[in-house]
Amino acid sequence: MSERITATYQLHTKADPERLAATIAGEQSSGTFVAIPGEDEALKARAAAHWHIEALPDMSSSLPSYRLTLSWPLANLGPSLTNVLATVAGNLYELRGVDALRLMDIELPSAFAEVYPGPAFGIEGTRKLIGIPKAPLIGTIIKPSVGLSAADTAALVEQLCAAGIDFIKDDELQADGPACPFDERLRLCMQVIRRHAEKTGHKVMYAFNLTGELDEMKRRHDKVLSEGGTAVMLSLNSVGMTGFNAFRRHAQLPIHAHRNGWGYVQAGWSYVAWQKLWRLAGVDHMHVNGIANKFQEADDSVIASARACLQPLFAHKPCIVMPVFSSGQTVMQAHPTWESLQSTDVIFLAGGGLFAHPGGIAAGVRALRQSWEAAMAGVSLQQAALSHRELREAVATFGPTA
Repeated sequence: MSERITATYQLHTKADPERLAATIAGEQSSGTFVAIPGEDEALKARAAAHWHIEALPDMSSSLPSYRLTLSWPLANLGPSLTNVLATVAGNLYELRGVDALRLMDIELPSAFAEVYPGPAFGIEGTRKLIGIPKAPLIGTIIKPSVGLSAADTAALVEQLCAAGIDFIKDDELQADGPACPFDERLRLCMQVIRRHAEKTGHKVMYAFNLTGELDEMKRRHDKVLSEGGTAVMLSLNSVGMTGFNAFRRHAQLPIHAHRNGWGYVQAGWSYVAWQKLWRLAGVDHMHVNGIANKFQEADDSVIASARACLQPLFAHKPCIVMPVFSSGQTVMQAHPTWESLQSTDVIFLAGGGLFAHPGGIAAGVRALRQSWEAAMAGVSLQQAALSHRELREAVATFGPTA
């Protein structure tokens, strides 16, 4: 195993950068704070992390900034994602002298592609299940996550199906609470979805939130499958890499990956690095936030995350997944999203931007489609709104002067 795992970091430190880089490399490979019997130079040479550090111009921080690159022999750990996490993001952040550290990117040897399955469905499989070959998938989230009963949820699903929605997902806070038990929610919602599919030939994809203990998630997955469901959802930071890997080996449905908790991860990781591991592990859809979102993330960061999901990991195993845009999305975000990304391979989720349309849910769905159709045709939002009432009302409701 001569191949190497490579990680690139942004490091802020007041300490001697070269000495600190060597300390970090040793801590994460063959180094010890004091020489011990049996630790010879041959061992160190065989297992040591290699490092390179260079100064970066960074006006955003008063601390000196550096690009630190570390690499490890694959033989140190083998093709194991769980142990990659311990290697590239283990005891680095708390070392004395490290004022701030962020993992910006990671490159894995092709041996990982032989061990991990990647997405079973991805973009092509998801589109085949929904029956939409090219356009963005218009979706929504069932909220409020706490308070709606299973019957209330099914009633909303019925309205959404009638409105022509493509995709529905549970809110990440809605799993198996006593107010809306998973089994009852699944049964009632799938009754609605099957009835709609029998009538129209279009089967709406509903990503039911399975997040829980591993045996619970497997059981819930099997119930979704038996009810004719076409997707499931997991909260990645709650489930963890080992739990996800065990679930992925069991799964027969697309896995919609929610990144809730990203706020506490992003201080130490860039999304570009983080999403690579989950794609290789086998997710099919990944949340990337959205343009003009309600959180702190800048638009260019959102687009970089979406582009990353669409970039191949390996030549023989691309592991491309569908980026999911959400967080305060309305008809106002279709044009800037399309102009920045130039791809229709997205799931575009709108909550209030759909339900709060003055013409109702169906008008909200139509307005979102009209905004994307205009964007892809190179027609301005204002021009398209002149000939589409639903879009015109949406712009008046959600536009900058609303």
